[in-house]
Amino acid sequence: MMPFMRDGLSQGERGFCIVDPEGIQSYEGRLASAGVEVAGAKDAGQLEIRPWNEAYLREGHFNQEAMLELIESVLQEGKASGFARTRLLAHMEWACEDRPGVNDLVEYETRLNYILPRYSDPVVCAYDTSKYDGAVLMDILRTHPMVLVGGVLRENPFFVPPEEFLRELRERATGSAAS
Repeated sequence: MMPFMRDGLSQGERGFCIVDPEGIQSYEGRLASAGVEVAGAKDAGQLEIRPWNEAYLREGHFNQEAMLELIESVLQEGKASGFARTRLLAHMEWACEDRPGVNDLVEYETRLNYILPRYSDPVVCAYDTSKYDGAVLMDILRTHPMVLVGGVLRENPFFVPPEEFLRELRERATGSAAS
């Protein structure tokens, strides 16, 4: 994903990254090694790197409403600040932590599909597939209309429209509650 962010920044776009708090310095180092003048981009408001405890896990838990609002405000702020596009990259390993609200991840990813089509900004949710259960990964895959496979962006044949997938999630919850 480094070329994705580097290329956007070199074209004058805004970069917004959500990363592991333990990995911020490493991430900045990789950006610098890729040719990004990190300090200057941050000072100019072109680059923001936010730890996931200040995004997904504010107040120690995941609140999908607050996160949906954050994503939308980041995309709006980019336009308001004069950037043609914001490239938003969110590393998702935070969802492997045992935190309140993490079980809402799939619903959150589904509901993003009501917000993101209103913007031309590319938003990437980066999952380390080795850290997730196969059933969870399949559900997450079904929430994304486009996927990167082998470094190539492709239309996702497994995508399920949000209204349909939210209905399925509700039916699962009702079915498991009745058992």
